[in-house]
Amino acid sequence: MEKRIILVISLLGIFILSIGVYLLFFSSSMKTCNDGTLYAQCSKIQPYYCFMGDLVEMASVCGCSNFSVVEGNKCLSQYKEGGKIVTLNYVLRGEEGKIDFIVYEKLYNYLADIPRFVDFQENFTLLDFRLRMLDDENQRELLLPLVAEIQDITKNKEDQARIAISLVQNIPFGGSDKIVRFGNIVSEYQRYPYEVLYDNEGVCGEKSELMIFLLREIGYGAAFLYYSGENHEAVGIKCPKEYGVDDSEFCFVETTGPSIITDDKTEYITFSELKSYPQVLIASNDGLAFQKYEYEYIDAKNMIAIRKSAKDDGIINYIQYLQYKILKSKYGLVSFS
Repeated sequence: MEKRIILVISLLGIFILSIGVYLLFFSSSMKTCNDGTLYAQCSKIQPYYCFMGDLVEMASVCGCSNFSVVEGNKCLSQYKEGGKIVTLNYVLRGEEGKIDFIVYEKLYNYLADIPRFVDFQENFTLLDFRLRMLDDENQRELLLPLVAEIQDITKNKEDQARIAISLVQNIPFGGSDKIVRFGNIVSEYQRYPYEVLYDNEGVCGEKSELMIFLLREIGYGAAFLYYSGENHEAVGIKCPKEYGVDDSEFCFVETTGPSIITDDKTEYITFSELKSYPQVLIASNDGLAFQKYEYEYIDAKNMIAIRKSAKDDGIINYIQYLQYKILKSKYGLVSFS
């Protein structure tokens, strides 16, 4: 009788232990890192591996792209030479943050040597030109770690997009001193997204490319918004159509400086505000749509009203002043923009 009781207790213990192990395995298999990768699985961004909620480099398990080789748990790229750190600042709901990111001179020089005028010879469209500057594989490999850095900050996909947007907006605005010559034609030099990071500055089109690269890799649909009347370029992030620019499925995002999503009434140095209809050049249409941004839409409307009062009346009232102070802190605004 005693042996039978011991046997039953032992079997019961084994059963409980088995259930515990199963539940532990099941629960961990359902957990994900911030990019959506399951625990103990490789991310789509090589060589990252989801380890207990963090994306860690593990090239020995997850491998590298065709443009680099495995060296321990790192991917060794031929362009990882001459590294320096750039500090990228962002603001998320009033909280300031930063990412210290390594950029490499050898990749910078490789991108600088790519001819720009070949696009006109091949009858490329403006979208073709933009996508070519986004899709260079050597550039992509060394930009993807920045995407992983953004995703490691928060699990919330909308906040990942907000960080990416603010990060690019906070890169100083500035043009390159280079020019491009093709016969008798002289044109401004157009930087690749990686060059914008390396130089820590860019003009509207260059910064738009970097922002779209980040949004697309995070998983969002995105488009270039080209305003030919003002020769200005902004970004559209996929959103519900009722909030989109000119009945499109893309919400307006300024890139030249800190601004609120959907605020398309900013005043610029070279022109008063955007009045022409944009050409919507879709870079990625099958990604996520930005859904939970109601507070930004309301904040943008309030900011537009404050700016209008300041312009029309030369003054804003005390309530508007308090609203402005809140919005300025919340989005890291530097002026009425």
